[in-house]
Amino acid sequence: MSAQSKLLQSFFNPRSVAVVGATKKIDKAGHVIFKNFVENKRRGVFKGEIFAVNPNEDSILGFQCYPSIVDVPGDLDLAVIVVPALVVPQIMRDAVKKKVTSAVIVSSGFGEIGNHELENEVLKIAKTGGIKVLGPNCLGIYDSRTGVDMLFLPETKVLTSGDEVIATPRPIPGDIAIVTQSGAFGVSSLDYLTGRQIGVSKFVSFGNKIDVTETEVLDYLAHDKETKVILLYVEDIRHGREFLKVAKEVTRKKPIVVLKTGRTTAGARAAASHTGALAGSDRIYDAVFAQTGVIRARDMEEFFDMAKALSMQPPASGPNVGIITDAGGPGIIAVDECELRGLNVKRFSDVTIRKFEKLKDEGKIPKFATNLNPVDVTGSATSEMLELATKILFDDPEIEGVILLGLHHVPALQEDYIDKVAKVASKCSKPIVACDIGETEMALRTRFRFDKLEIPAYSSPEDAARAMNGLVRYGAFLEKNGCFEEYLENFLRTKCKR
Repeated sequence: MSAQSKLLQSFFNPRSVAVVGATKKIDKAGHVIFKNFVENKRRGVFKGEIFAVNPNEDSILGFQCYPSIVDVPGDLDLAVIVVPALVVPQIMRDAVKKKVTSAVIVSSGFGEIGNHELENEVLKIAKTGGIKVLGPNCLGIYDSRTGVDMLFLPETKVLTSGDEVIATPRPIPGDIAIVTQSGAFGVSSLDYLTGRQIGVSKFVSFGNKIDVTETEVLDYLAHDKETKVILLYVEDIRHGREFLKVAKEVTRKKPIVVLKTGRTTAGARAAASHTGALAGSDRIYDAVFAQTGVIRARDMEEFFDMAKALSMQPPASGPNVGIITDAGGPGIIAVDECELRGLNVKRFSDVTIRKFEKLKDEGKIPKFATNLNPVDVTGSATSEMLELATKILFDDPEIEGVILLGLHHVPALQEDYIDKVAKVASKCSKPIVACDIGETEMALRTRFRFDKLEIPAYSSPEDAARAMNGLVRYGAFLEKNGCFEEYLENFLRTKCKR
């Protein structure tokens, strides 16, 4: 980790934090952020000291309020600034006097509206005091384990009917980190992952990134023990050579999945008006990502699907995929998507085909089952059939990844097939992903049970194939750079400890 990246520790685990702009007005960002820290402090999650700063308040939520940062007692690691943009320079001068280590500027009204002079003034002040700055125009940091929570969106919301519902749920602790230039997209990501019961390690929204960039955050997360996969949303990347160097080192240790927007002329124009992002050739970005091993997602769905697979399953050592299904149509869809993504769904080896023929002779799978790839055990599928088919494919040295389509609609298929398949998979270092189509209670339950056993499950054959593609692409990068075996060993060791 670089010396600059080490300084980021105070963003994620500060010994003391001051919320500048804290207020009693419950509909203001300053109130929500301060309340987040207060509640996490009272729950014993946040261990540091917290201070409210507002010259117009005496106390907030039972905590004394100070007129300025310089009046806060003791040392101060972090300042979260939630005041109008024009006031920010004076706050930063006070922070320099106080010798604050880091500052998160949540406030908007800077480069994203063309106010670059104000941005430059704030950065110049910060540099005189050696203060690291995240933002402005950002949501800041969320750390699922230290209790740092700058999301100024309340967890619950009262409907017009008077009912209270969960509006912005905080995710459970997990091993996926989200690094995003767009705060709104980041919060939506948290909402999506929470709804799918997928845990998050850290969340970083860096907005206009006048100081701390995605490159520094990636360097920091490369050494973060809680993070296994990094999701990166960007509209532009500055300091390209530095990004190249750092990203290539990070991807040797853990995968990065990127959603880079602004691909079209209109998209680039929208990005420029959003955070002041500068347009660049999309082909250059493709080349940079390919060179560094960063996996580029085509859309939001693929972004999350690949991250889920990479967090749960080992990378594939090659592109040869075996497909097991209990329904012919979805199996064909999976084959098409795999081939379109550059994966190989080739005919099984003669040895594997003979194994399936033997099962037919023994009456363990239907005589009319197809077994060339996919192996389709048809609507007669039972738990034992899927278990046996999975074992055969895992034993085939030519198959490097398995896609299982186990549709719950099949009459004889009991849900214990999930446990049987997971038991087989646990003894193998090849990746497997699952699919059950539908949104009924049974479909949701099936996918949930697979996920809990760390076999990523999806609602469509296409999604399952795209997830497998992520595992293949990352494996290919590791193989090319001579670090596949080392990564696999570390992955499996970590998985055993879970």
